Amino acid sequence: MKEGTTITKLVMFLVAVCLAVYFTVYLFRGMTDPLTTAVAYAYTVNDSVEAQALLVRQEQVLAAGVGIADVSPGEGERVGAGQTVAVLYRDTQALERREQIQQLTLEAELLQYATTQADPGTGTAELENDVVRAAVALRADSAAGDFDQLEDQVLDLKRAVLKRDYTYGQGVDPSRLTEISRQLRALQSQSAQDTSRVYAREEGTFSAQVDGYEDVTPETAAQLTPLGLDALLDRGARTDERALGKIITDNRWYLAANLPVEAAERLGMGEETAVRFTGDFSRDVSMRVESVSEPEDEQCMVLLSTDRYLASTTLLRRQTVEVIFESDQGLRVPKAAVHILTETVTDKQTGEEKKVSTTGVYALVNGQAEFKQVQTMAEGTQFYVVKPLDTGKRILRAGDQVIVRAHDLYDGKVVQE
Repeated sequence: MKEGTTITKLVMFLVAVCLAVYFTVYLFRGMTDPLTTAVAYAYTVNDSVEAQALLVRQEQVLAAGVGIADVSPGEGERVGAGQTVAVLYRDTQALERREQIQQLTLEAELLQYATTQADPGTGTAELENDVVRAAVALRADSAAGDFDQLEDQVLDLKRAVLKRDYTYGQGVDPSRLTEISRQLRALQSQSAQDTSRVYAREEGTFSAQVDGYEDVTPETAAQLTPLGLDALLDRGARTDERALGKIITDNRWYLAANLPVEAAERLGMGEETAVRFTGDFSRDVSMRVESVSEPEDEQCMVLLSTDRYLASTTLLRRQTVEVIFESDQGLRVPKAAVHILTETVTDKQTGEEKKVSTTGVYALVNGQAEFKQVQTMAEGTQFYVVKPLDTGKRILRAGDQVIVRAHDLYDGKVVQE
């Protein structure tokens, strides 16, 4: 035992010594090796201006009425004219009666299915698959936090399970169908007295959010001044407890934003410009310039519109957006990687000497430093966005390793990777 313990301690000591030597060499090389590189990668430079904006739509508020509302469509769902948007139940008893009707209707449907099967065992494998599919769909949406179709998915799963059980012959009672029909008639008669419906007056897109800005229409927005828009933005949302939602009746929606006069002058009537949204709706949207107001307080109110992404923007109202005039692609490199080389050039005809400066970076190519010319496009805190200058094989490309730090760099120098 003592010999084994000694050997173990010796092995552990040797391992510790090896690790100490490794890290010492690693740190020493890191401090003495001057070569540091970074990857040049593609970067977009925007000529843009940020603005506070208000989304404007043609909207109809739906009155909630009296009772407990069960809203049918989901957020951003299309509804037709005359379609039921919500069912209003007078009290909790009426709501419980709805659930009873739903359960009995389902049971009647399944009993009817089971009693009409010529061979109860036929198609059981497919029924098992239906149960699995319904369970997987319910679990996937629940895990993702998507509860818009939760009630329907629970019913689908329950329907699949009961259909499978009835097909196997479990609990099938033909006389039960007559009893269910009788109960349904009685419940539906009572329900007619304490249930009402809310219908969509026009075709459109449903939204459950009512924030008090529904009175701002595209027509009124076009008449806004910069100070008028500021007042609306400062007003804030106003909750209406008497509303259960709204119908957006026009697919084209609008964005009212105040821009500096010099920025607004760059927008032409009817032209398209890109607008960048952030947050949950992170996307660049091409929008048409509808109107530009007269200057006021060094600003102009600009009204833009689009008929895309309505269903994805129904919950947006006050937004910070970026109006993009132009975009250009470049390469992002660390500031330390950019060098300005100056040389004296003699004019062959006049003999006059002049200094010429060339901006570029040294790229690591096959173990050598290769100078590649660039033009600076934009500057960040610790980086430049540069545009490669076309010099044949020496053009800088995305993915190239640029040298950030090294001693006595020059074109063609052999460097240690």
